[in-house]
Amino acid sequence: MTRTPSLQRQLLAWTLGALAVVWAVFMLVGYKTGVHEADELTDGHLASVASLLLAQGDARFAQRPDAAAVGMKPELKAHDYQQSLSVVVWDGQGAVLTRAGPAPAPPFTVDDGFSTVALGQPARPWRVFARWDGDTHGRRIAVLLDLDERDALADDIAGQVAAPGLWLLPIVALVLTLAVRRGLRPLKVLSARVRALDIHHGAPLHAPPHAEFQAMVGAIETLAGRYQAALGSERELADTFAHELRTPLASLRLHAGSLHGPLAPAQRAAALARLEADAERTAAIMDDLLALARASRLQLAEAAQPLDLAALARGVAAEHAQAAFDSGHELAVDAPAHCPVHGHPVLLQIALRNLVANALGHTPPGSAVEIRVLPGPPPALQVRDAARTPAPVAGGGRGGAVLGLGLGRQVVQRIAAVHGGRFDTAAAPDAQGWRSDTLTLGEPPAAPAST
Repeated sequence: MTRTPSLQRQLLAWTLGALAVVWAVFMLVGYKTGVHEADELTDGHLASVASLLLAQGDARFAQRPDAAAVGMKPELKAHDYQQSLSVVVWDGQGAVLTRAGPAPAPPFTVDDGFSTVALGQPARPWRVFARWDGDTHGRRIAVLLDLDERDALADDIAGQVAAPGLWLLPIVALVLTLAVRRGLRPLKVLSARVRALDIHHGAPLHAPPHAEFQAMVGAIETLAGRYQAALGSERELADTFAHELRTPLASLRLHAGSLHGPLAPAQRAAALARLEADAERTAAIMDDLLALARASRLQLAEAAQPLDLAALARGVAAEHAQAAFDSGHELAVDAPAHCPVHGHPVLLQIALRNLVANALGHTPPGSAVEIRVLPGPPPALQVRDAARTPAPVAGGGRGGAVLGLGLGRQVVQRIAAVHGGRFDTAAAPDAQGWRSDTLTLGEPPAAPAST
């Protein structure tokens, strides 16, 4: 069974992993620092003892062969960090004046300053600090410390420095875990509200008041709004289908039924012609309904983008050039070289095709039909003709079913609304005799940013 990824577990893993790495580096640096400081401390202790003893008078260093065991008495041990130092004092010729401590006597020629030498049988390392009393070289002193004892002290100090990290780590890890869970609580609240959101009723999404959630909430609300718009469009489209197809289908059924009875040749020819006209009208209605459905679908699927409205108009005119030639119309384009806008190119092509088809279908042969691109602002697409006639009741070709039945107008109005604009039809010819349909563009709604 595949385990569902969890943002909380992933965030905790990264946080605790980073904490463990940082803590390990801290422990290592702390331990090495403790060892270094302990070494500095013991070396400083050796030098301090040597300086203190050299400051004493000459009588203090009379020959005492038994003095070596003085520093080994248990009753003199008063502190855990008290070290067993050994002292050797020579005169200027190398004769031992006195010794104290457990260390074997080092050679008189031991180097000045700090050094590590092997002494005794078997040989063991000792840390030594040796120096003369001055330029007269009347006395020479060496202070010694067992290197194992020195290392043990360094380990103890380093351990004391690093030890707090060992018990603080689980406490910090626990606090971080609780903090991450508490910090992600608003995300869980938002997830629960999204799951409980009833997208069919359009209720607003009440999100936690955190700035990080606003873009996500905006995207969800935009998606919900588009879904509700799609549902409304589907319901409206279904109602339009039922309403627009009811009349031509009833007429088809009536005239098809009349063919079963006894009819005169003229009546039969008239019935067949009526059937053919009703079939053409039904096909035109279906084309418009499919265009309407496509406009609704592309409204959700196609993002607004920069486009050249003049190039789009010329492309649609080229598509209808043959149809205009066949029907005897004069089809022209009046547009600037370029007209950049921001919109849905496929939707605008659908709208312009409907307007051009309507003009070609509602005007007699020889009429002039012109596609105009008005740069604005605001920019607009206009289709005008000089001799428009009422839509035919029966037949009339593809164009007769567009604006005459209201479906083409509904297609164009919906596309205008998608672009934040409007669709206007001139009620009467202007002074030059032109009648026009104008689709004015506004600002299309912005798509939500991806996250």
